[in-house]
Amino acid sequence: MFFVASDEGLEKLDAISMQLIAIGESVKNLDKVTNGSLLPRYPQIEWKRVMGMRDLLSHHYFDIDAEIVYNACDLHVPLLAKVIEQMLDDLESSGHP
Repeated sequence: MFFVASDEGLEKLDAISMQLIAIGESVKNLDKVTNGSLLPRYPQIEWKRVMGMRDLLSHHYFDIDAEIVYNACDLHVPLLAKVIEQMLDDLESSGHP
């Protein structure tokens, strides 16, 4: 796997992991400030898994499987980005800032 084959790969793994932590933390905060009412309207994303990935990366960093991180980015982040764009559009069209 590219991530663990070189120092550059490990740097990329670190950077991607930090971004996934930030995404998971943002999702947790969003769920909190909306009293759990927003995320269920977008069931195409497994929000608990997004938050769980954040917890895993934050608290069990040395147990990270680089292939799982890669697969999350490759398979799930594009849909997550699309759904977040839809969320923003929906909020804007409903008059929320």
